[in-house]
Amino acid sequence: MKKTKQKFKGNNKKNNSKKASGKRGSSKKEIVEAKCIDIDAEGKGIVNYNGQEIRISNLIKDETAKIEIIKKGRHITGNLLKVLKPSPKRVKARCPHYDKCGGCQLQHMSYKDQFQHKQLMVEKLMKPFAKVNSIITMDNPYDYRNKAHATYSYKNGKIVSGFYEEKSHKVIPVDRCLIQSTKADDIHKTIRKLMKSFKMNPYDEDTGRGLIRHVLVKVGFATKEIMVILVTPSTMFASKNNFIKALRKEHPEIKTIIMNINNKRTSMVLGDREKVLYGKGTIQDTLCGYTFNISSKSFYQVNPKQTEKLYGKAIEMANFKGNEVVMDAYSGIGTIGIILSKNVKSVIGVELNKDAVRDSIKNAKQNQVNNARFYQGDAGEFMLKMKESGEKLDVVIMDPPRSGSDEKFLSSLVKISPKKVVYISCNPITQARDMKFLAKHGYKAEEIQPVDMFPQTAHVECVVLMSRVDK
Repeated sequence: MKKTKQKFKGNNKKNNSKKASGKRGSSKKEIVEAKCIDIDAEGKGIVNYNGQEIRISNLIKDETAKIEIIKKGRHITGNLLKVLKPSPKRVKARCPHYDKCGGCQLQHMSYKDQFQHKQLMVEKLMKPFAKVNSIITMDNPYDYRNKAHATYSYKNGKIVSGFYEEKSHKVIPVDRCLIQSTKADDIHKTIRKLMKSFKMNPYDEDTGRGLIRHVLVKVGFATKEIMVILVTPSTMFASKNNFIKALRKEHPEIKTIIMNINNKRTSMVLGDREKVLYGKGTIQDTLCGYTFNISSKSFYQVNPKQTEKLYGKAIEMANFKGNEVVMDAYSGIGTIGIILSKNVKSVIGVELNKDAVRDSIKNAKQNQVNNARFYQGDAGEFMLKMKESGEKLDVVIMDPPRSGSDEKFLSSLVKISPKKVVYISCNPITQARDMKFLAKHGYKAEEIQPVDMFPQTAHVECVVLMSRVDK
């Protein structure tokens, strides 16, 4: 690492005194040249600074760059100033907001190099368990997200919508997000126009005044049905009927509009209360030949095209014979449980979210699936009760959140001892951690399949088959 410049914050003599340098909050900056030695799981380049690894956005392995090192106490961070020796993998990001937004992490790499990086990352994590299949990629790695969220604000006296700048609450105006539905972008554009004509103000975090905090748009890719969720600080909404009429006139494919009330000073987007302003409060989409109801808070995979490939692979891995009893843990609105139901004797779905359970029961009924039952509760506790009553499970399908599962759930799984575990995860790091626990308790990884569900980002989905090793 080559040092090129060093200075303290500010230029006056006071900043260079011992008294000033010891002040709480003072920072020391240094400009250095450094070589990127690797890329981490968040898509950031890693450079070595005095024996410490520093993460730098938009940097590729083997690149040399000019970097600003910022030291605040023991905390050290860095910013990319200029790439001096670019990698052949580097491309110009298509999004003009890429350097500030933070929603995508790998647009500065060609798509081929993106998925090759993800392949190597999964192989490194899964090396102790089994060989990793080649990653399943996308034909078109753009316009895939069926859920689009935007924050509304003022900028230079103009109503804007977009995303928070990385590590801040400053809104970056975005007219077109390249990874989400183009229809969602059009709706956000219309809402901004209508807000101006209806004299509606975006919410101000500092004063607590204004009406529109966030807007979420959910799109049924197969059905073309659209849900709009308006997040507001209160139930007061003047001229709401005329606003809804004007919005639907521009976009008749909008099937439902919901007002979600969030009056808390929080980074959480959705509040606990909501009111349906138009329609049934749900939309439908079709996945793997089955139709699903989607509500405002229900979890539904954001990339339907890749989800069909993911679920197809998971079912193929399980190699069902038709007589299995299967638990769909973390079952959400019942998607994978309902889709695999035709291949097995029965499905038991368990989910904590009561709204999702309600949706899953409706989804099973409307798809005429009679061998699937869905329950609200903790899946680990449910398995223990099954064990106590002498019931058995042949296969457990689990798709936990990014934080992975916990030892309580995994211990319950081991006690009921299904023959197979199909583990779907959007975070291979926590997945590998949980696989290590299962491997210590009698399970062996048979097949590992990464799927690129989130092109342009550092995230990757992975499905793993683990089988019980009989003693």
